[in-house]
Amino acid sequence: MIRKISFLFCLFCGYLTMAQVGGESTYQFLNLVSSPRQAALGGKVLTNVDYDVTQALFNPATINEAMDNQLAVNYVSYLGGIGYGSAAYAYTVDRRTQAFHAGITYVNYGAFEGYDENGSQTGNFTGSEAALSLGYALQIGYSDFYFGGNLKLITSKLEQYSSFGVAADLGLLYINDDIDFNAAIAVRNVGTQITTYAGQNEPLPFEVDFGMSQRLENVPIRWHITLENLQEWPIARPNPARVTSDLSGNQSTEKIGFFGQVIRHTILGAELFPEKGFNIRLGYNFRRGEELRINEQRNFSGISAGFSIKLNKMRFSYTHAKYTSAANSNFFGLQIDVKS
Repeated sequence: MIRKISFLFCLFCGYLTMAQVGGESTYQFLNLVSSPRQAALGGKVLTNVDYDVTQALFNPATINEAMDNQLAVNYVSYLGGIGYGSAAYAYTVDRRTQAFHAGITYVNYGAFEGYDENGSQTGNFTGSEAALSLGYALQIGYSDFYFGGNLKLITSKLEQYSSFGVAADLGLLYINDDIDFNAAIAVRNVGTQITTYAGQNEPLPFEVDFGMSQRLENVPIRWHITLENLQEWPIARPNPARVTSDLSGNQSTEKIGFFGQVIRHTILGAELFPEKGFNIRLGYNFRRGEELRINEQRNFSGISAGFSIKLNKMRFSYTHAKYTSAANSNFFGLQIDVKS
């Protein structure tokens, strides 16, 4: 069975040659992080196997019985007045059946003023996108491996143009209870547009991520390492603002070596008191920190920090993520245990 699952992953990784990053594909909102816990740990964590029902939106293999009857609602005050969020819920039918998962992700771009080619105002318009997902996971035989999948229905409306698409996420998870170590790989947004905006089919933001985490034995900390966008190499591009000139006026573009490429795939995170009613979370996204770094200024781009507190059947989470000196994001989340 494990060989069959591995073979399926190899087939889907064949999409690597079609891989896209930001600005080169449609439905980019599918890769936005809306969970405060995810954001605090740097983004795109794949290995939280516990009560966190929102985790399954990024890796369906983490769907488990601890998510049963957990309802989560998240909202993000994003850059430029954009608001987006997500909701998730899981339900276990019986003891022999793994939990089923449902989720929705949405983004509202706000209102815009429209103008024609002559500069005449044509009226205001709006833009919004949403994705509904249904997920399920199962244990592979009696092994320590779990396999899961999400099916996503996507809708997008930008001014008078609209589009509908379908996509799938696949996840493979390894759990070693003896040393409290988890590892996972997720292949996300494998799909296509069913209807296009203007007759031209565009690729979806396909992505391959790998993550590891471990709870330290004598310290109440769980560390996380995520390698994102593994389908894209090289991922870094020279920044035009970092062009240098010598005394003769010759210009040299920024040089990014092998280590610089590797580090831009890396996200680090740590969670203090992960199983307690109150915990603190910290993370650093190297690519965000490097791409938004301003020369000769220390603006702490890429850093994120947050906390969560549990009160009876409710858990409130908050995260502040640093992007630039002028723009940051605040993440709010509420998870409710709706068991009777």
